[in-house]
Amino acid sequence: MSFSSATPFASRHLADLFSTPAMRAVFDERRTLQAMLDVEVALARVQARAGLIPAEAADAIAKAADAGALDLDELAAGTLRAGLPIVNLVEQFIRLTGPAYGEFVHWGATSQDIMDTALILQIRDALALVEQDLDQLAQALAELARRERNTVMVGRTKLQHALPITFGFKAAIWLSGLMRHRQRLGELKPRLLQVQFAGAVGTHAALGADGPRICQALAEELALARPLIAWHAVRDTLAEAMTFLGLLSTSLSKIAGDIALMAQTEVGEALEPGGPGQGASSTMPHKRNPITCERILSSGLALRRLVSAFLDASIHDHERATGPWQAEWLLLPEAFLLISGSLKACLTLCSGLRLQPDAMRANLDRTQGLIAAEQVMMTLAPHMGRHHAHDVVGNACRSAVSSRSSLAEALARDPAVTSVLSPEQIEVAADPGRYTGQAGEEVDRVLLAWSHASHS
Repeated sequence: MSFSSATPFASRHLADLFSTPAMRAVFDERRTLQAMLDVEVALARVQARAGLIPAEAADAIAKAADAGALDLDELAAGTLRAGLPIVNLVEQFIRLTGPAYGEFVHWGATSQDIMDTALILQIRDALALVEQDLDQLAQALAELARRERNTVMVGRTKLQHALPITFGFKAAIWLSGLMRHRQRLGELKPRLLQVQFAGAVGTHAALGADGPRICQALAEELALARPLIAWHAVRDTLAEAMTFLGLLSTSLSKIAGDIALMAQTEVGEALEPGGPGQGASSTMPHKRNPITCERILSSGLALRRLVSAFLDASIHDHERATGPWQAEWLLLPEAFLLISGSLKACLTLCSGLRLQPDAMRANLDRTQGLIAAEQVMMTLAPHMGRHHAHDVVGNACRSAVSSRSSLAEALARDPAVTSVLSPEQIEVAADPGRYTGQAGEEVDRVLLAWSHASHS
């Protein structure tokens, strides 16, 4: 049986736009089936050590646990019949183990015990990839912030010139968000990475008093935590993981959105990395589209909709859900695939970002000093009061615009200003490059915190 590449993640030409080979491997069909077999093997081993099944049975089960030996056509048909893959997987596993010991496969377990625990093993691997890429991206931003600590540019509010900042300050703000995500991930993992083994309704009925002991042993065998109680129908930790991915995507989209705006022709303050053909148009030879930013932004839109759907799918009825559990199979892998592609794209973007300091300075000077109006007001305030200074500078701004002169020139024409400030003081006060506040010191604070966090 063959399948067409019906989704971008299975498409040879689209898969790497929206995901990474490493993350696709984590949720690959064979890897998913092997994770279930691995849980069955771990269960057999701990049950053999506890004397519940023969040691020879555990050995036979371990030897037969090869997903490559499964008949996928039979598994597909069995999954359609049962509504989940584990039923036929266990049937085939019993046959592969052999008649002598096959009946000891899946001893005392329920389908969701195996599938949930296998999923947690996959999520653990997936989060390791996320953490690795997150750290690399944070380091790239730290280097940007350090290098561009004093590169002055326009700070914009509501897409309009506001006050001068530095690009290092902007990069440090991006970095601060990623640092919080690292903290969230560290807090999330102990809650999330927990085994599931409690039987049909979570009461250990099949194994009785041995059940909790086997659950603890299985957790230790798989290097997972043991939950306080069964979580078959309480999915908040999985929802927390999905929400974490959604939050992370918002930070990546913030970075991509800012850079895309900076790359506009009329702004010209940054260019995406890349050589000939990067962001090319099929009809306009001059175009260099922000394609890396586009990938991050489009993936973020899709991922956050998955998060919303997953929150709804987290409401499970009674002791086993009617539908929401199966929805997880659709939503969770795709979210991890999307975040992997976004992280890699953002790392490429930030590691090779080409800044244009001359354009930044030109944009800063575009309003001929008006962006420094607050600095002038605060310089005049000790001499005439803040409110009066606000009115004086406001009048000077309007005069500068109407006469197409600089703010400094307009101020030099106002006796109220020249009576308290010298020409040199006016020039200094109206210089945007001198009004970045504590931007540099704030960058230093973030970089110091990142240094401590990255070495802890």
